[in-house]
Amino acid sequence: MDVYMARQPIFNKKKNIYGYELLFRGGTANAFPDIDGDTATSKVLANSFFNMGIEQIVGKKVAFVNFTRDLLLKRVPSMFPREKLVVEVLENVEAEQEIIEACKDLSAEGYIIALDDFFYEADLKPLVQLADIIKMDFRATSMEDIESHVENLSEYGVKFLAEKVETHEEFQKASEMGFEFFQGYFFSKPQIVRGKEIPPSKINLIQLVAEANKEDFRFDELEKLVARDVSISYKLLSYINSAFFRRVHEISSIKQAIVMLGETGMKRFISLIVMAKLAEDKPDELIRNSIIRAKMCELLAQYSKSGVSDSELFTLGLFSRIDAIMDQEMEALMEKLPLSDQIKNALVAGKGVLGDFLRLVDSYEKGDWESFSKAVKDTAVDEGKVPVCYMEALGWADSLAQI
Repeated sequence: MDVYMARQPIFNKKKNIYGYELLFRGGTANAFPDIDGDTATSKVLANSFFNMGIEQIVGKKVAFVNFTRDLLLKRVPSMFPREKLVVEVLENVEAEQEIIEACKDLSAEGYIIALDDFFYEADLKPLVQLADIIKMDFRATSMEDIESHVENLSEYGVKFLAEKVETHEEFQKASEMGFEFFQGYFFSKPQIVRGKEIPPSKINLIQLVAEANKEDFRFDELEKLVARDVSISYKLLSYINSAFFRRVHEISSIKQAIVMLGETGMKRFISLIVMAKLAEDKPDELIRNSIIRAKMCELLAQYSKSGVSDSELFTLGLFSRIDAIMDQEMEALMEKLPLSDQIKNALVAGKGVLGDFLRLVDSYEKGDWESFSKAVKDTAVDEGKVPVCYMEALGWADSLAQI
């Protein structure tokens, strides 16, 4: 059974990653003949935790996972390590005595209990008393109700998580209201300040990334770039000796590392190092997300009948968050960069086949499976290979995060 799994970041007040919510889907039709939904979900969870390896999916952070009534009654969360799992009780689970006992048992075993898409009702009080985290949907609940809930529930010692926070303004508002955790894609949106100029040094760095990803960019220029920068040399050796490559013998020379990576690998590496430098004052998840998108787009090329080059797709994914990194409008940035018209049209207006690839990656990482299915058709990608590409991209991004 194919396992479709995406992760959505959850931040603390300092915009550091606290954990990820895992979004699952089983198979292309999301249907399991002769298998009920709870059993199917259990299989997907087991596959993800035990076969893929939870460390590969969330690293050293925790995983937020939704559990239905039946899964809670069957004590399914106990199958998974308490130090890695946050048990999300779905909003349609009623506070019946059996559920309360199940949650008590899980809490006693050391599991963190979160109430998902919470809207307070008096009969939920027993679950509130057991909860560690309460999640509130900023799209489905009014600000007045949210403020009231936070004020009334604070006495129970719970922490509040603001869900579907899509703007920096919403993040700030939630923080002022007393929320400690934040979920959503606000971090990937630019904080545009009118009249703000991009420093020439940063423009040069962005242009370097764009030039490095051109097909005709010379390999000897990349070698010179590495040789004259000690920090890049150090990062290169750390990268080539990281767990991602699983080498038996350590590589200790710059020349050997360059040969091992090859021209394409070096272009990718330098591009990512420079992009990370551009995003130094941004949440780590922003550059990590850009890296994941770049690698995933590149890998998808080999499973698509569209004929788009992997190099162009890598560049597309890498620059897909440049507006948030630079706090500038995408259209204004594209006027300054030596990128192809196809890439510019995709980034600015979502047009063309490259725009379709961007929608595929975007819908997959958000767990928007309906949009994902449409994007798969538009890009002529082998759908069954998408989860493989995503998991490899996660692993690659994690290897770079450690250098």
